[in-house]
Amino acid sequence: FGGGGGGGRGPREDSDRNSLFVVKDVYEGTTMPNQNEFYDVVIIGAGAAGLMTAITCARGGIRVLLLDGKEKIGAKILMSGGTRCNVTNVSVTEKDFESESKVSVRRVLRAFPAERAVEFFKGLGVDLVLEKGGKYFPATHSAKTVLDALIRETVRNGVTLKTGEKVRFVRKEDTGFLVSGDGFSYGASSVVVTTGGLSHPNTGSDGFGYELARAFGHTIIPTTAALTPFLTDDEDWKRLAGISVPCRLTLWVNRKKLVTFEDPLLFTHFGFSGPCALNISRHWLRLKEDHRVEVIADFLPFLKEDELHANFVLAGKEHPNCTVKRMLIRHLPDRFLDALMRKAALTSEITVNQFKRDDREKLARSLKRFAFPVKDVYGYEKAEVTAGGVDLKEVDVKTMESKLVRGLFFAGEILDADGRIGGFNFQWAWSTGFIAAQGVSRFRR
Repeated sequence: FGGGGGGGRGPREDSDRNSLFVVKDVYEGTTMPNQNEFYDVVIIGAGAAGLMTAITCARGGIRVLLLDGKEKIGAKILMSGGTRCNVTNVSVTEKDFESESKVSVRRVLRAFPAERAVEFFKGLGVDLVLEKGGKYFPATHSAKTVLDALIRETVRNGVTLKTGEKVRFVRKEDTGFLVSGDGFSYGASSVVVTTGGLSHPNTGSDGFGYELARAFGHTIIPTTAALTPFLTDDEDWKRLAGISVPCRLTLWVNRKKLVTFEDPLLFTHFGFSGPCALNISRHWLRLKEDHRVEVIADFLPFLKEDELHANFVLAGKEHPNCTVKRMLIRHLPDRFLDALMRKAALTSEITVNQFKRDDREKLARSLKRFAFPVKDVYGYEKAEVTAGGVDLKEVDVKTMESKLVRGLFFAGEILDADGRIGGFNFQWAWSTGFIAAQGVSRFRR
């Protein structure tokens, strides 16, 4: 996650949007701040990417100012991974991301891979434990451990951290950049934009970074929510809130299979969440307007459909008086089976010897090929990341510097790369933040 946020309200209305483009009129006659207010680099947004950039810059002897619009920073870090913070994954490649430029994603991840992120956090005194699915978490199982370590290292290296200062304007000057907001103004040789995207706007991610990038001529790949829950009108599923089941979700677009994810599915009072639903949500959302999209659920992903039929037949011979529900309950929760069998027009008390061929077909279809009743997605409010962003083709991924504006850098969620659940988006923040800091160092020289 980029996190942090420099702008005010957002997404901004057209009348407010113009402020970035008339900045020369607003600052007519304004000069650069004095030397005490001039920094080698100003980093806008103190989320994961901003903190990583600041620490790495400061370790290299660079005078750093880190700004954030919120009084308290790191909200996305604290809420991530169920408040445990999935720091990274044992294996991270471009295949774990969506982007218009996967080649760029690959180059970034290879420059600062997951093993270096693990080493970085161990150097901060954060011991990591490896869990199922290759996920790394702090040994304390507390996201606060991660945030505290990052802030402590930021302060220890002499970074000037100022919170509650929302950046409104950034202007390129002959001698560098002028970074200003309500009641403050700073000068800098370079600027790193780590303002995040639009996900969880209450944390400060209001889209200001996109407007800033556009004002400097950058292309923004259209943005949507990603890793966000699904909404449904189906009351039967809503009543299962809190229940988790194994699941394989497949997105079919115009009757063709596009993507498949296999992970736990969580029922909620508003719809569906859990890794499986979150991973597939961005694809559904970005395609639903112009295509016929369907989400098909397989609730027994470890069993082929013909194997399921064979099990029914075998059970009919060996345990004819056993209920079908009892046969399945070792794999799926009781209440879930009641709801699913109701939808298949079957009673939960039906025994295997009463189970006719047509009944087996109906239940097998419901278990293996259930048409998911998706109404919409929850959107940015509960999205873990934003899909789309600053076009990576306009960024030098060896330094994260803009190809259009010298001294302007980007890192984190603001860029066009969004990963699946499992620590991948944090790894993107660490990788881009580290590379941006290296780029700032080279630019300074």
